[in-house]
Amino acid sequence: MNIIVAPLFFLWTIGTIAVFPAVFGVLKIFTFRENYRIMRTLIWLYGRGWFLLLWPFARFKREGFKANSIKGPCIFVVNHRSFFDTYCMALLTVSDICFAVRSWPFKIFFYRPFMHLARYLDVESLGWEKTVETARDILSKGSFVLFFPEGHRSRDGRLKRFYSGAFKLSIETRVPVVPLCMTGTEVLFPPGRWWFAPARIKLRVLPRVYPDAFTHHVNPHTEMRKHVKELMVENLKDMEPEGYAK
Repeated sequence: MNIIVAPLFFLWTIGTIAVFPAVFGVLKIFTFRENYRIMRTLIWLYGRGWFLLLWPFARFKREGFKANSIKGPCIFVVNHRSFFDTYCMALLTVSDICFAVRSWPFKIFFYRPFMHLARYLDVESLGWEKTVETARDILSKGSFVLFFPEGHRSRDGRLKRFYSGAFKLSIETRVPVVPLCMTGTEVLFPPGRWWFAPARIKLRVLPRVYPDAFTHHVNPHTEMRKHVKELMVENLKDMEPEGYAK
């Protein structure tokens, strides 16, 4: 698997970077879309290309995708088990997604310019007030914002402590949260390992969670965070009966 996939990864990445200026220019001319929307679409397509590269060794399955189940604006929250989780967001049926992440991905030199062009949120550097201001503008345009609420990849597959950012943003903007549960990436490419292994990856979309249901609490974002985590734990147990998520 790695003899095949590693060279293809290199060629796919170098190739997409090489043709990026021409493709971006053509899309700009013919679609008249904003630069950041074009960039997010191209990143989504790059992730789709990964599925083709891994097809002989990995299977990808989607669950819970019903008519209008994903409709903007909304805030996605997804569990985090692998660096490959970001690529798996190409399983979603929408591409206009702004990732809200920590600072370190912006330090990867061959990703940094594309992340800035896509207007991804560096939540560590921006600070909370600027993050809310920027995210509010993004959501007002019907786009999506995505958080990994654990902040770090889980090394044992279990859900870790959730940070409050996604839920505070939901309360402040009155935009619903859509939880996403994903399994299998910890087998494909877990933290601390530098090679791939065959895997079956599933992404399940849960029903929207509306902030209005929590506004009567003293700390509404805290109650919303607890509720969403409980939903995700329950669904992850259902997706993998051996019980990684606890």
